Amino acid sequence: MTSITFYFQVHQPYRLRRYGSSDIGEAHDYFDDGLNEMIARRVAERCYLPMNAVLKEAIDQTEGRFRCAFSISGTALSQLEAWVPEAIDSFRDLVDTGAVEMLCETSQHSLAGLADPEEFARQVEFQRATLERLFGVRPRAFRNTELILDTELLQRIEGLGFDVVVGEGAEPLLGWRTPHLVYRPTGCRELSLLLRAYSFSDDIAFRFSNDEWEGYPLFADVFAGSLEEVPEAAAFVGLFMDYETFGEHQHESTGILDFMRALPGYVLEGERFDFATPSEVAEAHPPRAPIAFPRPISWADAERDLSAWLGNPMQRAAHEAVYGLGPSARAAAESGNPALYEAWRKLTTSDHTYYMSTRHVEESDGDVHEYFSPYDTPHDAFITYMNVVEDLSARLAAAVGPPERPHP
Repeated sequence: MTSITFYFQVHQPYRLRRYGSSDIGEAHDYFDDGLNEMIARRVAERCYLPMNAVLKEAIDQTEGRFRCAFSISGTALSQLEAWVPEAIDSFRDLVDTGAVEMLCETSQHSLAGLADPEEFARQVEFQRATLERLFGVRPRAFRNTELILDTELLQRIEGLGFDVVVGEGAEPLLGWRTPHLVYRPTGCRELSLLLRAYSFSDDIAFRFSNDEWEGYPLFADVFAGSLEEVPEAAAFVGLFMDYETFGEHQHESTGILDFMRALPGYVLEGERFDFATPSEVAEAHPPRAPIAFPRPISWADAERDLSAWLGNPMQRAAHEAVYGLGPSARAAAESGNPALYEAWRKLTTSDHTYYMSTRHVEESDGDVHEYFSPYDTPHDAFITYMNVVEDLSARLAAAVGPPERPHP
């Protein structure tokens, strides 16, 4: 039997307000709470609440045979707690069915795993504690920001006590291999790696409402039938996607919620498939082979690398500037000024450098970048962000002294 493994990513960043050079040293309210609250409420109304109801109905109607997993970033959880607590309740109702697994990630949806191992571990532990507090679960499976993984990161994830990690089934990683088996990353002893089947996933996440796609309109029975193309020996089909796909990125009028309402029945009507969470797949299928990461792999853009966040000089400069403040930010928290640390943590969210991508004028992936950005241009994103970093840097220096410079 082959398992269908749905994993949904829920994330909302803390977007910055238009913070100009004249604000530096004068104003310390960096984040646009009005915009963030508006978007959190809108996405909850369009996606989280109605889609959670669809999934709860599927679990109930199949007596728990429909199963899925979520990773909800800490920044999304804190916004929902503050502004849409009923959304937290609806996620809790799903977890309480026993058919939904919660995955862990960095609390800030950050790139700390690439730049700051100490902060990475802190954010993971903070997220673990948040999931225990809100949902009563201690996650065994991990999802890194944007599915970014490399050999060193995987060893770090295993060292933090996780059994399972999800990643992207990209060609540079797989080569001739299939994404439908469980792998063991080289350098790890116990960690199981489950990969995303991007063609099947993107039929739902990106192509579903594209009326120029040859598969449009996509019906649930047709999609379920297409899964039969997967070889009989397949352990699972990883359908990993942003949860906001359902009702926000693709409006309910496209039929996307009806599609998901109907799909479990079609998948389960035969004996070929069931549904399973990532940890259930890993328990049922020991790793079949080792797999090496030749370079960092992500699920973004055609390249499936880091270029969506670190591909141009603006992005790299911003990334280096914010992580250069990490030791000072932690010192501020330890000396009784946690607000500075929390402000810094919110600046580590990967969306901030994603908004600086210049692909909206250069490449085919640009439409996706432009859709998510609240800025008119990538340069606007860079200037706003660096103004905030400059102000925070001065406040940290006043609180704990200037950051230490590496010795030549």
